[in-house]
Formats: sequence, structure tokens, C-alpha cells
Amino acid sequence: MNPHTKLLITLSLLLGTTVAISSNHSLMVSTGLEINTLAIIPLISKPHHPRAIEASIKYFLVQATASALLLFSSMINASSSGQSDITQMTNPTSCLLLTTAVSMKLGLVPFHFSFPEVLQGVSLTTALLLSTLMKLPPLTILFMTSHSLNATLLMAMAITSTALGGSMGLNQTQIRKIMAFSSISHLGSMAAIILYNPKLTMLSFYFYTMMTTTIFLTLNTTKTLNLVSLLMSWTKTPMLNTTLMLTLLSLAGLPPLAGFLPKSLIIQELTKQELTPTATVIAMLSLLGLFFYLRLAYHATITLPPNSTTHMKQWYTTNPTNTITATLASMSILLLPLSPMIQTYA
Repeated sequence: MNPHTKLLITLSLLLGTTVAISSNHSLMVSTGLEINTLAIIPLISKPHHPRAIEASIKYFLVQATASALLLFSSMINASSSGQSDITQMTNPTSCLLLTTAVSMKLGLVPFHFSFPEVLQGVSLTTALLLSTLMKLPPLTILFMTSHSLNATLLMAMAITSTALGGSMGLNQTQIRKIMAFSSISHLGSMAAIILYNPKLTMLSFYFYTMMTTTIFLTLNTTKTLNLVSLLMSWTKTPMLNTTLMLTLLSLAGLPPLAGFLPKSLIIQELTKQELTPTATVIAMLSLLGLFFYLRLAYHATITLPPNSTTHMKQWYTTNPTNTITATLASMSILLLPLSPMIQTYA
């Protein structure tokens, strides 16, 4: 890609995200979201492959529909109350449409169908952007409008997202699809708690972004796209794969790794709000995701493919690990001792 084009796309992504998360007016929020969408489309369709073109069309249609619903909810609220502030929605229909539109932007169930297919059709770097940066504006909108969301609809979508994200990832062999269902499951947990503690939702998203970025950067370094290539990568970068295993277990929420912190805080907060059945259901459904995280960790470090010795041994890579990857991996694994201070913040 031309360096000037890459610079323009990067600046557009930063501009769209900044406008969307710093505005209260519905038109400015929609403008920021649309800038984001139009900036990421060239990155999705860049590979000259039918899967990439299909992914870009699916992503554009879903995002355009969500933006239309968001504008429609703002119009209904403006006609009934006379103001267009997205944080001051009072009309029940507007609140329902707003919840639906932002859920489509996030990829919550039942609006999740396109997200795994989109991630499967793009490169690892673009998949990282779609899983992290592109989720920040809609999640920030949920944060700003948490007091006016439709609680019943959002909680139902949160629980079903956690269930489907865990169950649909069980039989996948493509790592990008596994990470897509992982994203759906984690966003379901975040959506369940945003009505009661929005700060905790953003904290969980920061942890999720940190661990997901580490995983995608590691996979990009080892050029790994599926479980078979993950088997072969152990002989090339054993230390990096060991770190990948620990990061995957941290993303699964196993103690004493850093990923245990947001899960424990979410369950604790739901219990404080006298939603013990909901907390129990989410905790049990998270165990579904634990299976494919353990399978990825097992493939990354323990097993080797059943081939002859000449095919099994790989040359060690001479390129040193990226400093950013090493720093993020260390944080993704070792941040649990900071939990008292983080609990005070949340």
C-alpha cells in the first residue's frame, strides 16, 4: 500500500475515533462512526481475494444499517424532546433503537453473523484493528448512554453473546474465527455490567484490548493463521509461543494471570447488584470459551505435528521479538498484583 494512503487511513481512523468518543451531539457521533467505517474499508478489501471483497461488503452493510438506526433513534428523540444530545435520550423507542444500533456496531448477538466471516477474510493486522480499535467508539457510546439504555434487551443480548461466543468457538480451526467468537463472548460480559458499573466495562475493555493485541502481534510474527500452522510454530519461536500460551490462558481468565481480574470484578459487581443468577450463568458460560483457549495453548506449546523429522524441525527465526509485543505480553500476564488499586478505581 502506498505510504501516503496508509498515513491517510491511519489519520482518518484516529480522527473518526476521536470525534465519536468526544461528542455528545448525535450527528457528530454518527459522523465519527462513519469516518471510522470508511477508513477501515480499504484495509479490509486490500488483499486481492474474493474473501476480502466479501468481508468488506458485509462489514459496510452492517455498519451502514447500524448508523441509520442510530440516526433514526436521534430523530425520534429530537422530535419528542427537542434536543439531539445522545446522553439525554428519554423516549423509550429511541432508547430501544439506540441499544440495537450500538449492539450492531459491537457485533453482539443476534447481530454477530458477519463479524467472524469478516475477520476470516482479512489480514491479522486488520483483524486486530477490527477487534480492538473499532470497538472503542460504540463501547464509549454505551458508556455515555448507559443510564438510558433498554436494560432488558441489553442484558438478554449480553447473556446470549457470552453463550454463543463460547459455544461457536469450540469447533473452529481458523484462529481468526476463534478470536472473533472470543470477542463476542468478552463483549457480552462487558455489556452485562455496563448498566451497573460503566467504569468497570471500560476497564475490562482495556484489559481485553491489551491481551488481544498481544495475541495478534504474536500470531503476525509467527505467520500463524490456523491450528496446523500453530503446531509448526513451536519449533521456530519456542519462547514466543510460551508467552502466547500464557497470554491465551490470561484471556481465558485463569488466575493468577491478569485476565482473571476483570472477570472476577464483573462477577463481584453483579453479585453486589443482587444478580447472583446472572453472575452464575455468565461464569458458567465463560467455561465454554475456556475450552478453545486451552486447545490453542495446547497446540501452541505442547504438541508437534505427526510428520517426519525433516518436516518437523524448523529453522529458528533470527528476528528479535518486537519490544511492543514483549511489553504487552508482560502486562497481559503480570498485572494481577495491581488489583487492589484497580478495584479502587473501578
